[in-house]
Amino acid sequence: MKTYIYADKFFMNYGVEENGYLCINNGKFESFQKEKPNSDNIIDYSGKLIAPGFVDTHIHGLLNCDIMDNTPEAVKTISKGLLKYGVTSFLPTTLTDSIERLNESVENIANVYNDIEGAKIQGIFLEGPFFTEKFKGAQNKKYFKDPDSNILDQWQKKSNNLIKKIAIAPERENAAEFTSYATKHNVTVALGHSAATFDEAKKVVGSGANIFVHTYNGMSPLTHREPGMVGAAMELKNTFAELICDGHHISPIAANIMMNAKSRDNIVLITDCMRAGSMEDGNYTLGEFDVIVKGGTAKLTTGSLAGSVLTMNKAIKNVVDWNIATLEEAIKMASFNPALSCNLENVCGSIKPGLDADFVVIDNKLNVYNTFINGICKYSL
Repeated sequence: MKTYIYADKFFMNYGVEENGYLCINNGKFESFQKEKPNSDNIIDYSGKLIAPGFVDTHIHGLLNCDIMDNTPEAVKTISKGLLKYGVTSFLPTTLTDSIERLNESVENIANVYNDIEGAKIQGIFLEGPFFTEKFKGAQNKKYFKDPDSNILDQWQKKSNNLIKKIAIAPERENAAEFTSYATKHNVTVALGHSAATFDEAKKVVGSGANIFVHTYNGMSPLTHREPGMVGAAMELKNTFAELICDGHHISPIAANIMMNAKSRDNIVLITDCMRAGSMEDGNYTLGEFDVIVKGGTAKLTTGSLAGSVLTMNKAIKNVVDWNIATLEEAIKMASFNPALSCNLENVCGSIKPGLDADFVVIDNKLNVYNTFINGICKYSL
């Protein structure tokens, strides 16, 4: 059965359309037209905007749940909770931990994969354990090790091939060889929590790595003699830079500099949200560490940032309010770009014929009114 969505503006994969009708047929996007269709099945969103469902490719938790809780309930709660913020697809993100704990985590995600009601699991992001200590952030150094393709194979087997993205430090032994292996097996390699030089990062990008993890944070900075990881993120072509635009991890000026260096087509907005997302200030945990959440920041007792409590609609609103991106650019950085960075552009992240009708109804202030999954409204304000 066909359903038509009317709205003031549509953020399509090819640009912006105004005052028209989006056709949804059997849970898929079908077509867009200006003329009013001869149908009684029209949903009128006059005064509203239609955007593709947002795609969060780096998120640890929400609503006092963490992916590393390793329970079906935690994953389900996060998935359903994300709808409130317009997210329709996500990569459940793990932390550095023991191989055994990570085995449990990827198995748990695989077991719940077909049994969620909210945002779709489009794969798993393994943030670690192949990192180095200097820029460890909230990653646990006692579990750090060199990249190992045999371990990756083990995780893929236990997850039913759900691993879509893995982060490593490029200065670790075997990093380039591991990257070549992973990318040949359809796993995107990201670089982060690293003290690598520019040349070390460049070598691993040359082997197939294409994402810089929460850029600026957890990596060697740019200096005039050693450009480091930040310089590599700016300079190396055909790569994406994740940004946590909460106003705490990076300043608006730094975000704008990275956007200008890479172009807004190569920026991926992420939340890096931990379990305190959508919760009150207080004491929480991230992995084995205690975290204090206060005033919009999540910090270890040492003072280091420990993920965020950012939501994706707020990230979009921030970059627009900071006057460093148009609304169209910001929405693309939260939908199509994340999908493209992980080779998911033919699955999610845009409004185009044949894709699942996952979309969000918003206003100009980025308030989320409705979130649709497969053409069915799953969240209403």
